[in-house]
Amino acid sequence: MNTSRLPKTCPVTKVAKLLSDTWTMLIVHAALSGPKRFCELERELPGISTRTLTAKLKQLEKEDLLRKRPTGEYAPTRKGRGLRIIEKAMRRYGKKFL
Repeated sequence: MNTSRLPKTCPVTKVAKLLSDTWTMLIVHAALSGPKRFCELERELPGISTRTLTAKLKQLEKEDLLRKRPTGEYAPTRKGRGLRIIEKAMRRYGKKFL
């Protein structure tokens, strides 16, 4: 789908773009259960390559969804914790329809 025609100010468009790949929400989902070190995230996300996880964590930090603590743990920011409502909706949808 060509998203260039969608209004840039539409909240649904903005969230869809933010969460446009599978790993983004899965990484946030893992971090929402508590701060995680890189190796813990790797274990919780079977199939993700080290390279992809590194790149996604940098992107999530740039988007202000996660921050890396001085202890080396990744934790959701206030903006990242706000995704909990989407996570819960996804869980309900998955249980009901998938």
